[in-house]
Amino acid sequence: MNTKLRTRSLGLAALALTASMSLAACGSEDDASTSASDDTTSSATPSESETPMESESPSEEPAMDAPFGPGCAGVPTSGEGSVEGMADDPVATAASNNPLLKTLVAAVGEAGLVDTLNSAEALTVFAPTDDAFAAIPKKDLNALLKDKKALTTVLTHHVIGERLSPEDLAGDHETLAGDTLTVEGSGEDFTIGDATVVCGNVQTANATVYVVDQVLMPKM
Repeated sequence: MNTKLRTRSLGLAALALTASMSLAACGSEDDASTSASDDTTSSATPSESETPMESESPSEEPAMDAPFGPGCAGVPTSGEGSVEGMADDPVATAASNNPLLKTLVAAVGEAGLVDTLNSAEALTVFAPTDDAFAAIPKKDLNALLKDKKALTTVLTHHVIGERLSPEDLAGDHETLAGDTLTVEGSGEDFTIGDATVVCGNVQTANATVYVVDQVLMPKM
């Protein structure tokens, strides 16, 4: 092979090698571009585990400090004698607006305790219903209403000189009569001796009232 032909062959070989390397480089760039594109698409698509959870709607909480007991059904639903209306007045005035407590209100008036109860800063009152007073023989009830000293002792036996929530109600408590009441129970079920709280935790401006189905008689 002469020198001119050899030189031409070498030139063609070099050209072919250069073209081959260029093609390989282009292919490598295309693969990298495709891979990067796939990665971007993959990262942009959230997986099922990454799907944001729907926020839970807040549950409605039960009303706190609401009156309880079957006797509350007899309390008016509106007006001054209702639960809302009684909350605005001191306890003797609030009781006078409640149709369940007419006899108690009359007895408080006979004993001259209206101002004493209304002016107190904080009380718990066990309030006997009209039916509770009606269970006392009429002769005995009339005699009690005429004896101011005895009547005052009986009525103040129903009153404690502090507000007691249902959580604090069970236990022994000193009354305004100077003796002790023992309350048993928990939750929404309470008894004082043979008497049962039939409508509890009724709020007035200065007292918490627990309506009971019997008159609580002190030792006299």
